[in-house]
Amino acid sequence: MSFDAASPIAYPGTYAPGTAWDLYNQLIAGIPEDVEVRDYCLGLNWSYVEADCGMGVAFTTRGGGKRAFKADLRGMKLRHVAELAKSWCFEEASLGVAALNAWYARRELLDPLGCEYDSNADRPADGERGGGPKDAFQAYRGEIAACDGANVVVVGHFPHVTDIAEYANLTVLERNCRDGLDTPDSACEFVLPQADFAFITGVTFINKTAPRLLALSRDALTAMVGPSVVMSPQLFDCGVHELAGSVVADPERVRFAVMNGAGPLFGEALTMASLKAK
Repeated sequence: MSFDAASPIAYPGTYAPGTAWDLYNQLIAGIPEDVEVRDYCLGLNWSYVEADCGMGVAFTTRGGGKRAFKADLRGMKLRHVAELAKSWCFEEASLGVAALNAWYARRELLDPLGCEYDSNADRPADGERGGGPKDAFQAYRGEIAACDGANVVVVGHFPHVTDIAEYANLTVLERNCRDGLDTPDSACEFVLPQADFAFITGVTFINKTAPRLLALSRDALTAMVGPSVVMSPQLFDCGVHELAGSVVADPERVRFAVMNGAGPLFGEALTMASLKAK
């Protein structure tokens, strides 16, 4: 794979091998050079990028640096727009991760890998977790409960995540702590190496913590969870056991949900997807 430092969206210093940028560069390089972006939207809660190959979504993450790239992305190469995933402006990075999923989160690529889907359960419109058969938290409940005193670390305060405390030792790492069970995310260096199970939000691709968090959780059974998860088997080389993300089922419904800022996203617009390492 070749890394395109000559892209109109380029980040000097991120192309040298042997750095935390390797994961991003490899994912970007996996996108063919001839795929173009048709449409995109940086929405209130979610964002999408639609390209010749399909549509991808990501959670709209705010903060970081100031927005610098304000040109129209329509007509640009998808591979170039995916470079935004490396931006320290998290709004820009949200579009970059959505661009990655426009290529990777597609049934054409995932079906041959044995990906499983769940489109029947209703999904919450404002979180990174569902409740159906392909919900990673529910899927691993029996395995976790069978391990007496299992240490479970969840990166991101998902809806109903505190239920895990009923059958395991739970630590929820959250940048903006919400209640007594939340622990500041800077504690990752201390708790992830001790984890038996780790669930990591796909938003970590956007805020750039994913490479370090995956390194820290190497000894745990690790699942990446949520629509922002980049559905690429390259993540298995980083120690991930399962990608519990999504694929776009109905682009028109996704457009409405993103632009409306409050429309339903899961269930009809998105299909939950589960891809496990072989």
